[in-house]
Amino acid sequence: MKAKNQRLTLVVVALVAVAGAVLLAMWGLRDRASYFYTPSDIAAGKAAGQGDSMVRLGGMVVKNSLARAPDGVTVAFRVTDGPATVPVTFRGILPSLFREGSGVVAEGRMTGTTFTADNILAKHDERYMPPQLGNQTAEHGAGKTLVK
Repeated sequence: MKAKNQRLTLVVVALVAVAGAVLLAMWGLRDRASYFYTPSDIAAGKAAGQGDSMVRLGGMVVKNSLARAPDGVTVAFRVTDGPATVPVTFRGILPSLFREGSGVVAEGRMTGTTFTADNILAKHDERYMPPQLGNQTAEHGAGKTLVK
């Protein structure tokens, strides 16, 4: 076999191995994927978070919407992106950076019309907005975005 053919064979085998590794990784992580949706996406029915599929809801916590249950660990609040608002419930300890009027990402699933969060991620800087959310709020006059 000539050197040129050996290199070609080696390249083809390497490409097949890389493609196989990528496919195995995608197959292994298919149930772990968690997609990001805005409240407008959920209101439009675009979220796939019914039942067991996990999704991420991102937006701003509506001021004066935080309500704590008597058990001390269950909280309810609303998340908005300007044009739409989604009620959220969470049972657990909120992050110390969680504030009304600041950004939040909730991981969980839809239960009827309420988003039931398993995990809450508070954004560290209230001036930050994801590009998708910043574009929507700027279009509807709900705030300014620092993301270009």
